[in-house]
Amino acid sequence: MRLIHRLGQYQRLYQQLGSEPVLMTMAQLAALFYCSERHARTLVQQMQHQGWLSWHSQAGRGKRASLQCLKMPDELRSALLQRLLQQGDHQGALALVRLDPQHLQEVLSPHLGGQWQADSPTLRIPYYRRLESLDPLSLTGRAEQHLVSTLHAGLTRFTTGNRLPQPDLAHHWQISPDGLRWQFFLRSQLRWHNGEPLSGQQLLQTLEKLRSHPRSMPSLASVAAIALPHALCIQFDLHTPDYWLAHRLADLPCLMTHPENATLGAGAFKLTLNEPHLVRLEQHPYYHLQHPYLESIEYWITPALAAGGDASCQHPVRITIGQQEELPFARPVQRSMSLGWCYLALNLRRGTLSQAQGKKLLMLIQRSGLLANLPIPNGVITPSQEMLPGWAIPQHSAAKNLALPPKLTLLYRPPVELMTVTQALKALLAEHGCELEIRYFSGKRWQSAEQIAEADLLLADNLIGEAPEATLESWLRQDALWQAILPPSAARQQTHRLRQIQQYPDESRRFAAMQSYYQQLMETAIITPLFNYQYQVSAPPRIHGVTLTAHGWFDFCQAWLPPPVA
Repeated sequence: MRLIHRLGQYQRLYQQLGSEPVLMTMAQLAALFYCSERHARTLVQQMQHQGWLSWHSQAGRGKRASLQCLKMPDELRSALLQRLLQQGDHQGALALVRLDPQHLQEVLSPHLGGQWQADSPTLRIPYYRRLESLDPLSLTGRAEQHLVSTLHAGLTRFTTGNRLPQPDLAHHWQISPDGLRWQFFLRSQLRWHNGEPLSGQQLLQTLEKLRSHPRSMPSLASVAAIALPHALCIQFDLHTPDYWLAHRLADLPCLMTHPENATLGAGAFKLTLNEPHLVRLEQHPYYHLQHPYLESIEYWITPALAAGGDASCQHPVRITIGQQEELPFARPVQRSMSLGWCYLALNLRRGTLSQAQGKKLLMLIQRSGLLANLPIPNGVITPSQEMLPGWAIPQHSAAKNLALPPKLTLLYRPPVELMTVTQALKALLAEHGCELEIRYFSGKRWQSAEQIAEADLLLADNLIGEAPEATLESWLRQDALWQAILPPSAARQQTHRLRQIQQYPDESRRFAAMQSYYQQLMETAIITPLFNYQYQVSAPPRIHGVTLTAHGWFDFCQAWLPPPVA
């Protein structure tokens, strides 16, 4: 840290003097360094010994000496950062970044991507914005959801490409014939990230908290009681059968955190640093499943990369892994179309729009080609044809003489592409005598039914995980959208229908019932997917095992890179 402090003092000196020779007294240097003349003399000697500057003094007190800065601060920062990273000193590297955050992009670029540092495989990812709090019960961002699913384990889990829940903290589970008792048998020797043994009693405490938390409560609505009949058995007694329970326990709101410290988890990676510029994950040495190959993962928060149009940060759904000089050689290694989509919802509860008018509005969008002609570059989006594979979006029709309301209010929230949609929709409706008032909400999740009640149209996105049917079922339960836009009778019918569907033991019957219900919602114009994202991860040839998850990130537990060639 002394060297970093000395570099900060040299940077101050260079900013004042530049690279040309100047005449200075030791007293002037002491004032510039905010220290005594004796300490200033020591600093100058150290910097001269390191080759940073030249200093030629003259005999006699108060005599001016010739001083010249020989190195650019950027050059020194880059060399020091490389040394710190090679040594695995990420704390020192972060301190160096804090010294000059404005130049983070230039200093960090050569060190991004996959590298071996201090004999360990490390992946450094440049990210375009600061990350939210990594709390499973409050986060909203796609990147944060992926991170939290890496940090925290559940009783069950989803694996990439498999829509069925798999064992996680629980080795296996049993269901009683009537579906009212579920027993999850824990693995032995489980540990939290701090090395503390993980006990069934701790999980029981956390689950009881989840039962009363607004975010997780809907997932556990059918649970009458949770007990610990054995140290390695968590038992759920239900008042109504719920054959989605294993799916729900793998979802973000039900991930297991330490009852006394919610930052502690038991996932494959543990959080070792969470700073505005750097988020660092390290492999959990006591992980209960197969250990990942990567030893550490670092998110370096570099907004300048996105502002400058750097290829590594083109768009949140486009990720490039690699050092700056490797970016021209990076090639797409995984592409997929998101199962999730941006949607348009109609607030029929408000009463401004009738169902028939809603269908006409959707007909105008579909026949105008609005979605296919949005000015969004790089093939980032694709107009939706289906809600899920096989769940076709209906083509709407309406009477020619049916008029739209003279004015409608639209409320939208991120992602950024929806701003483009709002302007195109405003122009389209104006052609048909309808003025569209546009309002923006910066949050990534609707706050309340009261917020939504003031709008006729809602634009937002819906992320869908590895188990799409289960995700869509949970969405109906958890999102404030539905209680706000459905008329009271329709809201009651929805609650009743979801309770029926969850009681079907047969998975295919549950899936078919969910499809039928969503087809009804689309037919009545209440919800319509607009477009899907084209996820893409690019990497240079030396990074392997890049597998896209349903949320568009790559599975950290599968990626690997070969060791350096001697």
